[in-house]
Amino acid sequence: MWRNSKSGWGIVSIAFHWLSALAIIGLFLLGWWTTGLGYYDPWYNQAPFIHRSIGILLLLATGARIVWRLYQPTPAGEASRLENLAAHLGHVGLYLLLLLVMMSGYMISTANGRGINVFGWFEMPALLSGLPNQASIAGDIHWYSAVSLIVIAAGHALAALKHHWIGRHKTLVRMLNPAHSRRPV
Repeated sequence: MWRNSKSGWGIVSIAFHWLSALAIIGLFLLGWWTTGLGYYDPWYNQAPFIHRSIGILLLLATGARIVWRLYQPTPAGEASRLENLAAHLGHVGLYLLLLLVMMSGYMISTANGRGINVFGWFEMPALLSGLPNQASIAGDIHWYSAVSLIVIAAGHALAALKHHWIGRHKTLVRMLNPAHSRRPV
């Protein structure tokens, strides 16, 4: 039940999926809201601190998720070969954009040579800093890749709903309920 099988997702994969989805949406909304804060706003320093901390935790979780995915079977798809290929390419795109968003955020935050304090629990060191226009270039990449990630994630969600309601596939149910995930497709 914890691990994936050829017929369904395990609890670990399902937890990674939904926790990542919540973190991505929350980070996008928090980041967007943060850009509108004024210097004297009480959240001016706290919101970016929370954003960076959650971003680093998501980066670490995404690394663990990728390793987990490499060693777990992928359940068989219920769609056509073309739709399964599109889903695979969409997932690869989501991972690449997610990594780009997080790495560019890291580059923004460490441009001054200081590490990132993660909720006071630990510090992610600044491994690369002081590049010309590092914060500005990374900021542009961060914004556009974040918007692209949200758009593709919305497409991912719409495709899941389409397959659930129109195609009557069990993919969404398997991603929501690990017990149902073990039933034959």
